[in-house]
Amino acid sequence: MDSLVSTEWLAEHLAAPDLAVLDASSHLPAAGRDARAEFAAAHIPQARFLDLASLVDPGSDVPAAVPTGHQLEERLAALGIARGQRIVVYDDSDVRTAARAWFILRLRGKAEVAILDGGLGKWRAEGRAVEPGAAAALSSLSPGRAAAEPALTAVRTKADLLANLATGAEQVVDARDPGRFTGELPDFRPEVAPGHIPGSRNLPFGQVLDEDGTYKRPDALRAVFATAGIDLARPVVTTCGGGVTAAVLLFALHLAGTDEVALYDGSWADWGHDPATPKALGPV
Repeated sequence: MDSLVSTEWLAEHLAAPDLAVLDASSHLPAAGRDARAEFAAAHIPQARFLDLASLVDPGSDVPAAVPTGHQLEERLAALGIARGQRIVVYDDSDVRTAARAWFILRLRGKAEVAILDGGLGKWRAEGRAVEPGAAAALSSLSPGRAAAEPALTAVRTKADLLANLATGAEQVVDARDPGRFTGELPDFRPEVAPGHIPGSRNLPFGQVLDEDGTYKRPDALRAVFATAGIDLARPVVTTCGGGVTAAVLLFALHLAGTDEVALYDGSWADWGHDPATPKALGPV
């Protein structure tokens, strides 16, 4: 299974017994949307609600940190997903949260994971079937024994990014909109300072997508990153406001043919909240 699958592919394979489909929709507070209620109203047949917003490690100091391997295994077991099953994730979110789910699943050792290109929006626009049905109550399901947790090789911390300021060993690309990157617009969280990590480049995540919400083809993606000043022959760290749209850029880098990438999980919510970190204002 490829990392990106089309609506046609999913429609053809939806009944495969070794395939699980997860709705990974989650929304920013300002959107005023309820992902669980929307799932209950209409979702792809046989899909299960991942509840991505709650799939975090509450024991971490990082805001909305990626879950541990144990926490992810418990969630998948509670959803009735067996080890070894292929997983397709999709969303109906303005911030393309399926990429965050893909990143978490791959980080924790799930090899057979794909994103549905265009998500629920494209699926519905093509007149494909949806069904209603509330998400399962996770607390009533029995989790299985967790697998051993792989090493965190694709996550960067604030300490890592601070060290990188001196070395420049890894390029940093920020998925936020230009106004928040330059500091012309304030962060929507009043306790978070404006600006960006010094030396980082700006590539708003929407630029890796076509108008219908599908990902651009690999050649086009490589051109987008080159225009943003990113050399795909060198390591890249993606960042954003809170680690969600950074995953969109990370997935786009994967499609472009480079996996020497990492994600700053705390992103600007972590960096901008700390008065001791340096902040740059204006364009690069």
